[in-house]
Amino acid sequence: MLSLVLSACGGGGSAASPAPAPADSGLSSRALLGEKIFKDVSLSGSGQQACISCHTPETGHAGALNGKPTEPGGVMMELEGGRTAPGLRYLAGNKSFNFDKEGTPNGGFFWDGRASSLMDQSGKPFFNPKEMANASVEDLIARLARTSYAAEFKKEFGADIFKSPTDALQRMQLALQAYQLEDAEFRPYSSKYDEFLRGRTALSEQELRGLALFNAKTKGNCAACHPSAKGADGSFPLFTDFSYDALGVPRNTALAQNADPTFFDLGLCARDGGDLLARQDLCGAFKVPSLRNVAQRKAYFHNGRFSSLREVVSFYVQRDVYPEKWYPRLADGSIDKFNDLPVALRRNVNTSEGPYNRKPGDAPALDESEIDDVVAFLRTLSDGYAR
Repeated sequence: MLSLVLSACGGGGSAASPAPAPADSGLSSRALLGEKIFKDVSLSGSGQQACISCHTPETGHAGALNGKPTEPGGVMMELEGGRTAPGLRYLAGNKSFNFDKEGTPNGGFFWDGRASSLMDQSGKPFFNPKEMANASVEDLIARLARTSYAAEFKKEFGADIFKSPTDALQRMQLALQAYQLEDAEFRPYSSKYDEFLRGRTALSEQELRGLALFNAKTKGNCAACHPSAKGADGSFPLFTDFSYDALGVPRNTALAQNADPTFFDLGLCARDGGDLLARQDLCGAFKVPSLRNVAQRKAYFHNGRFSSLREVVSFYVQRDVYPEKWYPRLADGSIDKFNDLPVALRRNVNTSEGPYNRKPGDAPALDESEIDDVVAFLRTLSDGYAR
């Protein structure tokens, strides 16, 4: 349950060890460079967009959005993104995309797992025509060479680094990686729930009820994909198992790309390069992200269909018992359920696990009061709790 959001603007690899930064910063010189790159709008084709533009700390490093389902981008900031900007926090525990021993896909970065690591992922937004829209690697590195910190970049990576744009791009990715892995802001474990797990604070009665409903297989069953308990090694939960699910999220008519009735965002089976094109059984499946900071986000699911957390929880438990509430009717009066997938692929939608294993006439897994309880619990997952 509650597969909402995930992505990153970082790296994943290694080069020469970074030089230490000043003792009071807590970050290496490489990470400090990564922070400057992360926040620098001059590295975009428009001169108006940086990583932080779509991954703001106020939303747990997810999208700012300003009332729109996806972030704008492009050379003139005139293009609409096709998917929501995911949150960047708590990604250090993610792995490269793979199929487990049962053949279940998991891991990977972006909504469709197409990047194998943080480093692999970090460079792609710079060249996406709907995002930072650099025309080429050479174009991007020319912008980098004109920044106020270009001398620092050469000091870190070599005086001739800008002579090889491909190498300079890799070093940019390494710096972004270092920033996200070293800066505690990307994994502070500072929510009320974290303090509860540490035994330093108590949850309210409503929050405790919400936690119980979140975990219960016969109720929310959220913990099936978003584990809420500490790991066997005592590690705090990430609230994702990094798997994929097809949830039948309603089509978002606010997205310009959906004006074309023949267009469908097919998730895993439509990845760049077409490596999973033959896996029609994976069409419509998207990444299960962390629910940490979920209450701070402004748009939910890959297509930004919902803007309210309560609406999201309601959709999960009412999707199958009140389909008329979530999907449009066809000309013949029937409900166009799972309408953001071609009819032939709607069989891929999860209808076997709770709370999806219901039908019209059944009671939803959660009543209205219980929905409120689960939402109250989810709000305890926001970083920055002050006792």
